[in-house]
Amino acid sequence: MFNLLGSRKGIDCDGTTRRDFLKVGALGLSSLTLPNLLRARAAAAAQGQTTKNTSVVWLWLGGGPTHVETFDPKMSAPAEFRSVVGAVQSNVAGIELGGVFPKMAAVADKMAFVRSFAHSNSGHGGGTHWVMTGYNFAAADNGMGANKPGMGAILARHRGANNAQTGLPTYVRLNGILGDGPAWLGAPYAPFDVGGNARNNMNLKVGLDNLSDRRSLLKSFDQVNRDIDQTGLMTGLDSFEAQAFDLIMSRARETFDVTREDPKTRDAYGPGLGQQLLTARRLCEAGVGFVTLNFGGWDMHGNIGQAMNRLGPQVDRAVSAFVQDTADRGLDQDILLVITGEFGRTPRINNGAGRDHWAPLSTLALAGGGLKMGQVVGESSAKAEVPKSKPISPQHLMATVFNVLGLPQDLHFKDPTGRPVPMIDGGQPIAELV
Repeated sequence: MFNLLGSRKGIDCDGTTRRDFLKVGALGLSSLTLPNLLRARAAAAAQGQTTKNTSVVWLWLGGGPTHVETFDPKMSAPAEFRSVVGAVQSNVAGIELGGVFPKMAAVADKMAFVRSFAHSNSGHGGGTHWVMTGYNFAAADNGMGANKPGMGAILARHRGANNAQTGLPTYVRLNGILGDGPAWLGAPYAPFDVGGNARNNMNLKVGLDNLSDRRSLLKSFDQVNRDIDQTGLMTGLDSFEAQAFDLIMSRARETFDVTREDPKTRDAYGPGLGQQLLTARRLCEAGVGFVTLNFGGWDMHGNIGQAMNRLGPQVDRAVSAFVQDTADRGLDQDILLVITGEFGRTPRINNGAGRDHWAPLSTLALAGGGLKMGQVVGESSAKAEVPKSKPISPQHLMATVFNVLGLPQDLHFKDPTGRPVPMIDGGQPIAELV
């Protein structure tokens, strides 16, 4: 028996246990084992459900990024409203970004910036839930877990929890965000959590009764492969069990290893966030459908200029590298990058030289996914207070993501009471993008 340790009982902020790989082997497989998850995906394909191979990378700027200093600098507004970090002209005529994003400005022709994204919940929990799931849930501001499934979980439920060709998870979390879990869809559709034990659990354990020395646990995977071939342990495993085994033995561990990338590519992305985005690109390239990562620190109630000069260049370097890299590899038609947070910031600078919570206008930028890039979508009011054009809601963003992923706009799943529940309620894909 080969065990992938999955016994951790930790609970996410959405109230569900993290999905770790459980067991791979010929005996004792439970309903949540990787082979059975692979069977679920194959069954979905057999029923005629789409298995479109597009992917989404969801970059969450946790804390509520300022829309003014990011993608709507409003340099013609009075001093107390305009961007405190200035603006930089992009490579698309008429599009300016905040002054700490010169590298992103240089790839703006491969991006779209939505300046009328809005909702009405200025709480961290509630705002996060709304943007991540498409639905408002005020109780999330008081610590309640999500009551609607996130988009990654919906994709995993529709496509199956693992990619049929590579065995890689459909849905991967590089670090946590409230609302990016499965809610009532159930634990099988929770993300493979790299921030928890799941990544470490992609290690092979061999029973000590079959070993003369515990140091044998440190032998190479290649040696283990040869040993397995010699003993015939793979005999009797069906195709799904073999596929699950292959996931652990080969592709998955390589996909998560960014050291396999060209050093020049790794350097272009930069450290920290950059290496996470590079990991996300590798995962999507290998068949993962939805990757979430959280880069926090954007709750800038004071000294917003200093904070933007600290965080902005990290986002600028990592995002611009991701956008250029996916374009160079021909992946920009298949991978959509979404950059957002729970809400925007107050248009007027406060007495502490910062900005406070402000849901009526928010940050939203996208790249790739086969959408129409090189444009600004929507318009804000003169002082960046509210949308001047028709507001684009989290439901519209959700519908756009569904469009990219090939999910039906009328997708329904049954809740625990057996009632069919629509995943989208009134949202339509953003017309200018599709």
